[in-house]
Amino acid sequence: MDKEEQEDRATWVPGALIVGAGPSGLAAAACLAARGVPATVLERSDSLAFAWRHRMYDRLALHLPKRFCELPLLPFPAEYPTYPCKDQFVAYMEAYAAAAGVAPRFGASVEEAAFDASAGAWAVRLAGGEVLMTKWLVVATGENAEPHVPDFPGMRQFAGRVLHTCEYKCGEEFAGEKVLVVGCGNSGMEVSLDLCRHGAKPSMVVRNTVHVLPKEMLGVSTFGIAMALLKWLPVQLVDRFILAAARLTLGNTSQLGLRRPKTGPIELKNLTGRTPVLDVGTLDHIKSGKIKVVGAVKEVTRLGARLADGKEEQQFDAIILATGYRSNVPSWLKDGGDVFTTEGTPKTPFPDGWKGRNGLYTVGFSQRGLLGTSSDALCIARDIYGQWRERERERERDKPTSNVH
Repeated sequence: MDKEEQEDRATWVPGALIVGAGPSGLAAAACLAARGVPATVLERSDSLAFAWRHRMYDRLALHLPKRFCELPLLPFPAEYPTYPCKDQFVAYMEAYAAAAGVAPRFGASVEEAAFDASAGAWAVRLAGGEVLMTKWLVVATGENAEPHVPDFPGMRQFAGRVLHTCEYKCGEEFAGEKVLVVGCGNSGMEVSLDLCRHGAKPSMVVRNTVHVLPKEMLGVSTFGIAMALLKWLPVQLVDRFILAAARLTLGNTSQLGLRRPKTGPIELKNLTGRTPVLDVGTLDHIKSGKIKVVGAVKEVTRLGARLADGKEEQQFDAIILATGYRSNVPSWLKDGGDVFTTEGTPKTPFPDGWKGRNGLYTVGFSQRGLLGTSSDALCIARDIYGQWRERERERERDKPTSNVH
């Protein structure tokens, strides 16, 4: 379809067009609605917060206290626990959308979004050929749109089950089995713990250094303590305090095969986006030998795997890939090179990566969790509202006046 045909068939949407109905898209839409700016939210799945609803394991709860995970304009219900579970978070998302009057258009899969210079707007083509035009395009598909599935040598010959954590729900179905969990982030740690509690025998692959911190210190969120200290102290000093407290609480994690990076946890997060792991009881099971820590996967065999820290093949009944997710932005967004890298990650670090050229905005790519999402959404709404208000004023000025005699 050439540009003239595209514009003839296109439908202009009032206000902003938001791609994605997860927490990021809903937050942006709600903040715009609060300022009186309409927004159309497109969602390729059949429900809002699809990843939370369908791609998360059953035992998942928020890793941070709810006050750090609230979206703008609506707090969590007072009766919710400090760390709401998956189902409670989904219920919060539904209540959030309803309170803001946000009704996403489900089953709307974006195939391409490109800036049309002649129209001065973004042309967004959906599966099926429909084209929507907008002055303001908000990318809210997030950092975790698609599961990252590494292709280890020999993976296809493995006789057992291979699944990503997006398919994992509960360890009950693995009872009595030897399971290789590839990855030692928060998901890898929690899945290993869940497997152990359901009678499986997990081995957790630790390929790189990792910061493991206690979830709480003396009953107070470790993250909350860090946030409070950062208001008064430099990040390196806060890191020293957090690591000293972690050593007192957890012991020397290097002795368990979990070597710490040389850079402190908060500074590392700021520099690379790598999130420290918050211990939920996994370390106790590692210490007791119920969860084994092993080296990187060298090769997958028919009955198991060869690991980098040993020559002999180890047998496993299943392999679970806790290898994270990736952005899908490069597959559909054109002309976003000033904002995104070729991997779909932000070029400009938080808090300044939310705005690009030609009315392009991003929310939920800050590597700062729901706090970053809230910050992005508020900035976007304020910026678009300023342009919206100016356009409304121009329309009022351009209206013909009638003289009454």
